[in-house]
Amino acid sequence: MTNKILHFQELLEQHKFYEAHEVLEEIWFPRRFEQNNEIKLLKGFINAAVSFELVKRGRKQQSTKVWANYLKYRQYLYKVSSPYLKNYHALARYIESFHNRYSLNTH
Repeated sequence: MTNKILHFQELLEQHKFYEAHEVLEEIWFPRRFEQNNEIKLLKGFINAAVSFELVKRGRKQQSTKVWANYLKYRQYLYKVSSPYLKNYHALARYIESFHNRYSLNTH
């Protein structure tokens, strides 16, 4: 799992947002109906990548809506009991920093 999280972040850094979303979707999709906080958090990270991809494609309004979904799932950072918790917090910090640099400054 740690490798997937790191790979997801590497793809974000390379602006390969669709590919990043696919990495975490491999974990999330088979478990998407579970009422599990960690799975919900992963869904939020996937939404962040989709939001960045929409900005890249010039669809700022849709990106804003998807970003709101990321924010909705972000709360699970504080409800997850996981051996990957430090990774998740680091990833959330990266995503939010990236959002501030990329999404708001891209036209």
